[in-house]
Amino acid sequence: MAVRHHIIKRSPEAVWTVLGNPRLYSEWVVGTSATRPLDDRWPQVDAALEYSISLGPWSYEGHTVVRRYEPPGWLELEAHSGRLGTARIAIEVRPWGRDDTLVIVDEHPLRGLGGALHAAPLDVLIQIRHRNMLPRLATTVERVSPRQDPADASA
Repeated sequence: MAVRHHIIKRSPEAVWTVLGNPRLYSEWVVGTSATRPLDDRWPQVDAALEYSISLGPWSYEGHTVVRRYEPPGWLELEAHSGRLGTARIAIEVRPWGRDDTLVIVDEHPLRGLGGALHAAPLDVLIQIRHRNMLPRLATTVERVSPRQDPADASA
């Protein structure tokens, strides 16, 4: 299974700030070079964003649709990748201790060629992608929501 987790040293609210901003997706979603919301409803159910993938001289446009939005716990997306089909990406956000967040990503091919050919080798590639993506998400969250120094909070 292509399930991976990562602890982010920020609150669940800080994680949701990033997940709720479609323009930040290209900063943490591995492979995307740009993202654009298709409307102003992101991340509500059925809202979508377009993304670009650039590999050398080649570029590809796709889109992702929100299928489930239940803060503070769940965001599920369906990524449309043309001939390859679609993938289901479930992101679970859990408080972890007092100040941290556990993020669990579960991604599986859903429809089309990817869904028909889904096997363990594809899960390995998705795991490698997530091994890079989750630390990038943490870095983005930590940049967007810096921790407050306790000395600053009492001033």
